Amino acid sequence: MAMAGRLAGKRALVTAAGQGIGRAAALAMAAEGATVIATDRDAQKVGELGARGIIHQPLDVLDDAAVQRAVKEAGQIDVLFNCAGFVHQNTILTCTDEEWDFGFALNVRAMWKMARAVIPGMVERRHGAIVNMSSACSSVKGAPNRFLYGTTKAAVIGMTKSIATEYVTQGIRCNCLCPGTVDTPSLHDRIADNAAAAGSVEAARAAFVARQAMGRLATAEEIAALVLYLAAPESTFVTGQAIVIDGGWTL
Repeated sequence: MAMAGRLAGKRALVTAAGQGIGRAAALAMAAEGATVIATDRDAQKVGELGARGIIHQPLDVLDDAAVQRAVKEAGQIDVLFNCAGFVHQNTILTCTDEEWDFGFALNVRAMWKMARAVIPGMVERRHGAIVNMSSACSSVKGAPNRFLYGTTKAAVIGMTKSIATEYVTQGIRCNCLCPGTVDTPSLHDRIADNAAAAGSVEAARAAFVARQAMGRLATAEEIAALVLYLAAPESTFVTGQAIVIDGGWTL
């Protein structure tokens, strides 16, 4: 007889599930028995998860009304994985007002709005796990040409700890991931953007690999395994933590 998964009977909502870490996390939680509602602004990408038995719907997390509708339609949410975000490449001198506004809107404000929408239901049931996507490039570590990104991801850590503190006695946990460099489609885009300056795509990729102490990039599945842990029953004593998973980058 097949054993029930670690998330059997749970419902999980994932943002930016169309590719990369969000997709890997949605698949990992579904494999452990969760009913997964996978969302992404790219309807085609997230729609591909339908063949894997995952509920999917388009969602622009910058649209407050759409966020409210998505959460209402999803019903009971036991796990929220706030994965949507963007990596700007800039310094304090090159960061524009437009980049600043967009970076905070997507990397911070959207997480606030998603968490704010699911928390009342979690409070009512006295149960819930929120996992936010931060980065090792944050208050943990600075990185060249990542001024805005590191600033927003530091804010995510602060938000995570604040949520955890407010609801620690109400059965709700909130943690965040702080990955190093992960081999995802978004990284491929940044590699392409850096290719001209580096001399080639291969040289640009090698530069990203070189900063990882293990000498390799993380896979999306390795990061998804940590998401799964933070969503599952074995982590019920873990809250308010910014967990670094960076292949030794911060050593």
